[in-house]
Amino acid sequence: MPKIIVFLGPSLDRACAEEILPADYRPPAKRGDLLAAADEGAEIIGLIDGVFHQESAVAHREILAAVKKGVRVVGSSSMGALRAAEMDTLGMVGVGEIYRMYKSGELISDDEVALVFDPVCGMSLSEPLINIRFTLRSAEESGIIDKDEHTALLTAARAIFYPQRTYRSIASRAGDTVSADTQDSFLAWVETHACDQKQKDAVAALRYIREIAGYPEVPYNPDGR
Repeated sequence: MPKIIVFLGPSLDRACAEEILPADYRPPAKRGDLLAAADEGAEIIGLIDGVFHQESAVAHREILAAVKKGVRVVGSSSMGALRAAEMDTLGMVGVGEIYRMYKSGELISDDEVALVFDPVCGMSLSEPLINIRFTLRSAEESGIIDKDEHTALLTAARAIFYPQRTYRSIASRAGDTVSADTQDSFLAWVETHACDQKQKDAVAALRYIREIAGYPEVPYNPDGR
């Protein structure tokens, strides 16, 4: 089987990832990591998570250099989706809804997928805006909030600096534009119904890599994995 290196962080729990795809899993990529992976002989690189503001992000030129060496570079979910939308005409492959939204121009800023996470356990400490968008859409479809409340909560979320974005901080920021009862109902609902599109796209990318690497298809699991 080909040598596969995947850069993964808070988008998907590593134990879950390993159930889907046998690979060399590494922390979120920073500048130079993809070049190093290519130099180590990686034949497929999965770029899911990467650093944004803590250190220098993955550079376009290193992705291009890896592609020119014959490495298949697959991007999804977070930094991978952002870079794939910028580099898919040059050989990088994008997978997932977030990639599609960047490619179409529905998403523009890296702020959509940025979050902070515990560097030790990898757990997310804030909520990425893209997941908030999907959650608010689902909440409106489920009758938890109406159209105007959806707009008010999304506006509040966009106004909060990404490291401080949580559903509770969003509801608080919305203030009187969303009633206290609705805020309480929404916060109770997200405890069990919050959407995680980044996780879904990470799973899709790993399943795609599994396919192109020649592994047998993994059975469908109703929890999305």
